[in-house]
Amino acid sequence: MTGFARAQGRDDGGEWIWEAKSVNGRGLDLRFRLPAGFDRLELAGRAAAARHFKRGNIALILSVTQAGSSGGYRINMEAALGLATAAAELARRSGLPPPTVDGLLTVRGVVEVSEDEARGTLSEDREAAIGRSLDEVLAALAGMRAEEGARLQAVLLAQLDEAGRLRQAASACAGAQPEALRRRLNGQLAELLEAVPALTEERLAQEVAILAARSDVREEIDRFGAHLSAARELLLAGGAVGRRLDFLCQELNREANTLCSKAADLELTGIGLELKVLVEQFREQVQNIE
Repeated sequence: MTGFARAQGRDDGGEWIWEAKSVNGRGLDLRFRLPAGFDRLELAGRAAAARHFKRGNIALILSVTQAGSSGGYRINMEAALGLATAAAELARRSGLPPPTVDGLLTVRGVVEVSEDEARGTLSEDREAAIGRSLDEVLAALAGMRAEEGARLQAVLLAQLDEAGRLRQAASACAGAQPEALRRRLNGQLAELLEAVPALTEERLAQEVAILAARSDVREEIDRFGAHLSAARELLLAGGAVGRRLDFLCQELNREANTLCSKAADLELTGIGLELKVLVEQFREQVQNIE
C-alpha cells in the first residue's frame, strides 16, 4: 500500500500542487496539510479519498502559489528567536552542536503564510478546480497501489501453494499418527500395568484410546486447507480484501499452533513449524495490500 502521486493545476489567481503519499496501515488514516484559508477542502477530500481507499496511512499535501506574489511567506521572528535561545541553551548543557538557521526554519510555526496572501483566495471556482486536481492525484495513487497489489498477488499465491504442499505432507504424517501413538502407549502402559496391578487392562485400553483420539490432527489439517482455499479465492477475486485476509491469517496460525501441540513425532512437528513461519510471512505481505 505504498505509493506517491502528484497533480497540479493553475488559474488566474495562481497555481497549486497536490502530493499524495501512502504507507501501510491496518485501517484508513488520512492526514491533510493545507495552507491557511484552504481548510474547508479537507472535508470533501476525506470523502473523495474514502471512495478510493480502505486501508493505509495517506498524507495529502497542498501547496499554493498566488499569482504575482513572492511566495507569501514570512518568518515569525518571536518564535524563531525564542526557539534559537532555547536550542542554544540545550547545546551548551548537552555539548551538542548549536542550532543552524536552516534547521530552525524547518520547525513548524517559524515560517508562516502571510495573512494577506491566505485570505480570500478560495473562491468557489478555485475550490472546484483544486478538487478536480485532488481527484487526479487520488486516482494516480490508487493506480500505483493497484500495480503494487498485482505484483504482490503473485507472491501471495506462491506462498499459498507452498502452504498447500506442506499441508499435504502433514496429512501424510497424520494418517499414521494415531496408530503409531497407540502402539507406543500400549508398550508403555503394559510396563505400567505390571508395576501397578490395581489398574485393569480394560481401563488402560480406554485411556490409550482417548489419548490417541486427542492426538488426531486430521481435523486441524482439513480446516487449514479450507482456510487456504478461502484465501486463494479472495486473492483471485480482487478488491479490498486485506482485512479479510488478516482474519484468515489468524485462523491459519491457530491451526498450525494446534498441529504443533498435538504432533506425536518430530517430522510432523517440523512441518507444523514450517507452516507457522510461512503463515507469518504471508501475514506480513498481507499488510501491503488493500
